[in-house]
Amino acid sequence: MTTASLIVPGDSLRERKKAATRTALHAAALRLAVERGFAEVTVEAIADAADVSRRTFSNYFANKEDALLYGDRSRSAALLAQLRERPTSESPWQALRASALALYLEEPAPEPEWVAQLRLVRQHPALVAQQVGFLAALEQDLAAELVRRPGGPSALAARVMVASFLAAIRCAVNVWLEQQSDRELADLIRDALVQVAEPFR
Repeated sequence: MTTASLIVPGDSLRERKKAATRTALHAAALRLAVERGFAEVTVEAIADAADVSRRTFSNYFANKEDALLYGDRSRSAALLAQLRERPTSESPWQALRASALALYLEEPAPEPEWVAQLRLVRQHPALVAQQVGFLAALEQDLAAELVRRPGGPSALAARVMVASFLAAIRCAVNVWLEQQSDRELADLIRDALVQVAEPFR
């Protein structure tokens, strides 16, 4: 998922322009954080780099952390959208697994910008805290989608399943980032999901 692919066409030119501005601010935040170090980046600098006003920045993001992590939120939204499109004939776990693989197999290798963001998050507690917040929201949204599926699990079973699913992906990403394997990220994610699949078959 490239930076450009974060722009999702809307129903109107206005919505597309808003998406483009949001993406430009995210890209500027990430670029400046890599160049200068996250602690040295200000909201004003991000707005200037994206050629918008400070007020415009505030219309899209609450703070610089929010802008930097927009890529993760977009991936989370894409994962949820994939799950909603899965055939109802699939079991809840099959639907989760297929959704993740569809997302991570989209590209042969993760884009450098996303990898840079992941490394930045690991270095800064403020980013970790904000990421934890929206991952909790993602867990809730994915679980709710599983419950809505025909014959879906209970609310508790769905939350346990999704928590295991997200933990497996996080572990695979961490192993890949730490260069403990020369395998492709999608293969690591596939194997990690196998490790936790048995209780949900």
